[in-house]
Amino acid sequence: MTTTEARPAAPPAERSARRISINPRQSGIYVAFALIVVLFEVLTGGALLEPQNISNIIVQNSYVLILAIGMILVIISGHIDLSAGSVVAMTGAVSAVLMVNWQLPWFWAVLITLVVGAVIGAWQGYWVAYFGIPAFIVTLAGMLAFRALTLTVLGNQGIGPFPDAIRTLSNGFTDGYLGNIGLGPLGGADLVSLLAGVAAVAGIAFTQWRKRSARLGYGQDVDPFPMFVLKIVGIAVLVLALVVQLARFKNLPWVLILLTVLVLGYSLVAGKSVFGRHIYAVGGNLQAATLSGVKVKSVTFWIFVNMGVLAALAGIIFAGRLNQAGPTAGVNFELDAIAAAFIGGAAVQGGVGKVVGAITGGLIMAVINNGMSLIGAPSERVMLVKGVVLLAAVAYDIWTKRRAAS
Repeated sequence: MTTTEARPAAPPAERSARRISINPRQSGIYVAFALIVVLFEVLTGGALLEPQNISNIIVQNSYVLILAIGMILVIISGHIDLSAGSVVAMTGAVSAVLMVNWQLPWFWAVLITLVVGAVIGAWQGYWVAYFGIPAFIVTLAGMLAFRALTLTVLGNQGIGPFPDAIRTLSNGFTDGYLGNIGLGPLGGADLVSLLAGVAAVAGIAFTQWRKRSARLGYGQDVDPFPMFVLKIVGIAVLVLALVVQLARFKNLPWVLILLTVLVLGYSLVAGKSVFGRHIYAVGGNLQAATLSGVKVKSVTFWIFVNMGVLAALAGIIFAGRLNQAGPTAGVNFELDAIAAAFIGGAAVQGGVGKVVGAITGGLIMAVINNGMSLIGAPSERVMLVKGVVLLAAVAYDIWTKRRAAS
């Protein structure tokens, strides 16, 4: 009788060196983003990555990126929101009435506007979660109703100008508190902005190191240490390059700081909290989530409340940027946010997606808009390219799913 000896489990160091795992669904979007940036940098003769143009891309598309954060959670849960653009217009009109017509202090006006956005989200969330009407129908009705209310509130005319604090949040930049430092041929750059970039890189490196250590502790496969270091170095180069360019122009935009806080906060909620896991569970398998004790109706309701709040925030930012609330504000914003979520890796059926991916998808759309504007492309060609990119992103998602299943 022969016996076979059990082979001991490989130590963590050996497990980490076995293979390099690459998820094409998650990494493909970042490769595509890099290629698009390189393409338009060449086509525009280097104008795309000029400091002022990078700042313009961020500031001009901030409200769509804010909407994309809320939209990715809605799509992950298996729903859709077609009313986001109309809610942007409606809440922008409310903020204008409060600040301009009623002369309320801007802080209280912003707070009341966010509450109005939450009420709008609660209204739509009730019909979807507790009454059982599909989100497509509810938000389609909301798109029409809130646009009509916007016209009613504004009287078919714009209201402005907005207080300095709102305009600064939408268009302003941080002050050079510590002055500029020389960067040789690049000229001068704001020291505070550079320090913020270094802090961001350190935070990313520390977070990824903790994640890798945790995976090793559980005996899971990770990338070899040289590859891990190479990834961190690549991220550091990209972040610092972006910060240096911004610091050379007018320092960091305030809206970029706001976006950073939102991305970090919502990434933690989606990836680390119980509520975030429930969102993925509801979108991934509704029946299994229900049988597992997930409060599906409550999760759906609060997702739409959150979408309303973020739409209100985007409405304030957009109105502050234009320095007035107009009846045509927010047109097609919901389509841009939906496209950003799907281009960023969200699955059509729900259950898949990341906040960072949605931001990347939104930046892809922003770079396409900006790059084609710089080369003088007509608007119909811009829409054509954006449509092709969206179709390609969804087709790639479906292809990778079929490939994984086979």
